[in-house]
Amino acid sequence: MAGTISRLPDVGWMLRPLTQIPGVRHAVVVSEDGLRMGHGSAEGLTGDVPQLDVAEAESLAAACAALTVTGQSTAALLFGEDAGVRQLMVESDKGFVLFTSAGQGASLGVATDMKADVGLVAQQMQLLVAKIGAHLSSRPRESMTSTS
Repeated sequence: MAGTISRLPDVGWMLRPLTQIPGVRHAVVVSEDGLRMGHGSAEGLTGDVPQLDVAEAESLAAACAALTVTGQSTAALLFGEDAGVRQLMVESDKGFVLFTSAGQGASLGVATDMKADVGLVAQQMQLLVAKIGAHLSSRPRESMTSTS
């Protein structure tokens, strides 16, 4: 089998405007198949996860992709096959995680604490996607072909 595996560009630096919003802890950009394209954490964090390392960001990316697929399945069931998912939100005892579509084949995830203005965070996520969405997109993987 022959195929091409290309390295995804790290777009973590683009997340700085989000991680500067009060209450935002972490942000991650994810390809639709769950690969981390970039991540960032707010400065000066304390607590259980003061900074996302690469392994934690990759786990968050996989969870983001799984939730996005679940959201797409739910939307298709309720609104028809062509119903796309724009945003998802998970609320926990300690904060929120917001996911939004971030261009073709990519999603943006942001984790906040309980004090964050979730409406402001969602708005700023949309503004960031509108501003730099082309850089956040992930091209579909090339199909593997077998040569005999």
